[in-house]
Amino acid sequence: MQSINRHYNILDFAIASLLRRKGKNLALLTIYTLIVALIASLIFFVQALKREAAALLQDAPDIVVQRLMAGRQDLIGLENIDRIAAIRGVSEVTPRRWGYYYDPVFGANYTVMADAKLAPQAGMATVGLGVAKNQRIGPGDIFTLTAADNSLILLNLEKALPFESELLAADMILLNPADFGKLFAFPANAATDLAVTVANPREMVTIANKIVETVPGSRPIMKSEIIRTYDAIFDWRGGMMLLVLAAALLSFVIFAWDKATGLSAEERRETGILKSIGWETGDILLLKFWEGTAISLTAFLTGVIMAYIHVFFFSAPLFAAALKGWAVLYPAFHLKPFIDPYQLSTLFFLTVLPYTAATILPSWLAASADADSAMRS
Repeated sequence: MQSINRHYNILDFAIASLLRRKGKNLALLTIYTLIVALIASLIFFVQALKREAAALLQDAPDIVVQRLMAGRQDLIGLENIDRIAAIRGVSEVTPRRWGYYYDPVFGANYTVMADAKLAPQAGMATVGLGVAKNQRIGPGDIFTLTAADNSLILLNLEKALPFESELLAADMILLNPADFGKLFAFPANAATDLAVTVANPREMVTIANKIVETVPGSRPIMKSEIIRTYDAIFDWRGGMMLLVLAAALLSFVIFAWDKATGLSAEERRETGILKSIGWETGDILLLKFWEGTAISLTAFLTGVIMAYIHVFFFSAPLFAAALKGWAVLYPAFHLKPFIDPYQLSTLFFLTVLPYTAATILPSWLAASADADSAMRS
């Protein structure tokens, strides 16, 4: 109980000491908080995007089979469907027809896909919300696309894809297979790639190797590889943003280190007075520890709360353009709150502990000095 009262009294004195120099400490606290908020926002946003992408990609095909020609993707013949379906462990093979369409009017690239379910009739189309907003169209409106032979294809917008699909389908246009074939002059006996469903996920690697043997020039891509690619992309973009913040972070480190390691004359006199009235060196170090902890913990907690609000309430407007990845059609979606304890712990150790530790050494040097010399300095 006596030890608790000792810590309480020293903490109370530390807070009063910080308030006496509130201007200097408030400036430090403001910069400290902003740095923590920016880094925490970046961490929250990248982790939430990776988690959202992984959840959405769970419905992706187990294996996507592409055909390579001269090292680049080419159309794959439909005759390969029966070859792949004959492989033991393959339960279904579905051809997919899709491509990219550039809209010179709005300067946007659309992903166009043939889908008989969502576009059952020729002349009908289903689009993502990004395309609908960009084209300024709604259900029942008519819009046009320029075909490969420079003729115009009139399309009636049947409906827009739901808001929940924005992350993957903001730039999507779904057409009837007949309209898709006319738009790109797409051959009827080919597909962009083949979606393969595997009965036993543990046999996926084996089946992928058999596909390579069965279909020369093919490249099977497993779902796990797609998810890892998305993770790598978001990590790379997050790293690039962190490099942009590195200058601000370095400036703060220099500022904080200068403040923490350079005691002012007033602080040295205060240390001398405390020693002269009976405070021990351990008490003074404990005082400086609580001062550093109060500033660093306040900055950390405030910064994390600000980052949480910035990312999960306002969709991270500071980082969205750099990390979402669309050139023109940025998807509008709300991320589900998710915090990685490991990432948060890493941020804590990188921001709170160094500053708190930096306050101990100069305080120990001042506390070890003679009380009279400290008061005269």
